Amino acid sequence: MNAIVADAVAAKIDYRTEPSRYHHWSIAFDGPIATLSMNVDENAGLKPGYKLKLNSYDLGVDIELHDAVNRVRFEHPEVRTLVVTSARDRVFCSGANIFMLGVSSHAWKVNFCKFTNETRNGLEDSSKYSGLKTLAAVNGSCAGGGYELALACDEIVLVDDRSSAVSLPEVPLLGVLPGTGGLTRVTDKRHVRHDLADIFCTTTEGVRGQKAKDWRLVDDIAKPAAFAQKVSERAQALAAKSDRPANGKGVILTRVERSDEADALRYANVTVEIDRAKRNATFTVKAPSGKQPETIAEIEAAGAAWWPLAMTRELDDAILSMRTNELDIGTWIIKSEGDAAAVLASDAVLLKHKDHWLVRETIGLMRRTFSRIDVSSRSLFALIEPGSCFAGSFLELALACDRSYMLALPDDGEKAPTLVVSDMNFGVLPMATGQSRLGRRFYDEAPALDAVRAKAGGAIDADSALALGLVTSAPDDIDWADEVRIALEERAAMSPDALTGMEANLRFNGVENMVTRVFGRLTAWQNWIFQRPNAVGEKGALKLYGKGEKTQFDFNRV
Repeated sequence: MNAIVADAVAAKIDYRTEPSRYHHWSIAFDGPIATLSMNVDENAGLKPGYKLKLNSYDLGVDIELHDAVNRVRFEHPEVRTLVVTSARDRVFCSGANIFMLGVSSHAWKVNFCKFTNETRNGLEDSSKYSGLKTLAAVNGSCAGGGYELALACDEIVLVDDRSSAVSLPEVPLLGVLPGTGGLTRVTDKRHVRHDLADIFCTTTEGVRGQKAKDWRLVDDIAKPAAFAQKVSERAQALAAKSDRPANGKGVILTRVERSDEADALRYANVTVEIDRAKRNATFTVKAPSGKQPETIAEIEAAGAAWWPLAMTRELDDAILSMRTNELDIGTWIIKSEGDAAAVLASDAVLLKHKDHWLVRETIGLMRRTFSRIDVSSRSLFALIEPGSCFAGSFLELALACDRSYMLALPDDGEKAPTLVVSDMNFGVLPMATGQSRLGRRFYDEAPALDAVRAKAGGAIDADSALALGLVTSAPDDIDWADEVRIALEERAAMSPDALTGMEANLRFNGVENMVTRVFGRLTAWQNWIFQRPNAVGEKGALKLYGKGEKTQFDFNRV
């Protein structure tokens, strides 16, 4: 197999890491300012067969970045500004490694871009919701995905040394798009004039110095001798806008433990069981058990073992692992297990202390993790059965699904499953659109939302849930097995390509924003262009990059 990552089955990818295992990043702390420095080890690619030269990155580099940012969020509450820079002279980051992309399967490229998008979107999410600001200190050449990383930061300072430039050269060099937020942030976030953006995205040399500032590609520039001082000043100014606590007690993010089996992933609070013959996987998320922390002191004492934080970290790892390592598993079945009252009690603690930095960060992690479900290219079915606890925050998991099936039992006995709507379902955990999942479900129409809100706090049986529009179907115990089986079998028989396109369109049927446009361009434009011969054909730009051969384009417009 000449494609080093033709699929992810060849070698399982593990998203769990820690600073002692980093190959590519180092981090230093100075009061409210932390500096995350990129120094990519060119010989430490995630897969063999390419070198990560000029601070180019692959999935392994981004896995470390994701981990490092999470550690700043939770372990260092005193940090108000994260400075992202390079440990190398005259090079910030040259973007995604071209040779890695050239030999990767299509699925690998798209999943890689999706995770990269989510990591960069997460920087903006933390700035918006929890006050962790970011500053890109661009101390050298900054191209492609490197500039996309800078664009995700609150501000960009570029060294004015007559050679360092920012660029998005994917179109002229590779025959693809700046699909990890490049095009979108240049226009939607930085408001670069469209004709200037056209020039910028069709030249390879980029834009430097005063012109980069004039075109709004960067916020400020500084001569080499004054660069460090300028970065410090801008970082301190950003820190002044944050309310993260100077004396907060950080929480060490201990390793997420799991048991790996041939057809299962098992964590303390999450289980994933894979049925390869049916091409589906069942995610079961478990409610807390036993006495749970209620005060800030108890929450801090629990640390990473605090149930909302521990459960969400496990679910995040499970989603990422299944996305990357199980490409043939096209349907995810979402179940819950445990006491709904325990979930609601945990939610109540989250809401009571939502302004405390640690609780706020935990809600943020939950929000970003649930958003991973929304943008996963898998069919999502929720099964609401006896023993389920789809209440409050767990109800969000069912609302994220393409369909939900709730068992209607003939009597109102204790075994009959119920749903519970709470304040958590009305905007605390919004989708990437900024809309609640209930708002998305009902197009923010007041009569439907008011009817659901009127039932908040009470147990909603299957018939009532169906009448309110909270579930797709409510078969009785006679029809349950057949209806669920037929629905899953029908789904498994359909084209996964068509399903991915349909599901993405239906899940984001409401308000558009920058994040949805980033994912839309990845799903539609980049996904399509990445498969065209002009990019990946034998004489395509991506295949021939660095080989000294001239690209041969098919000049028919499609």
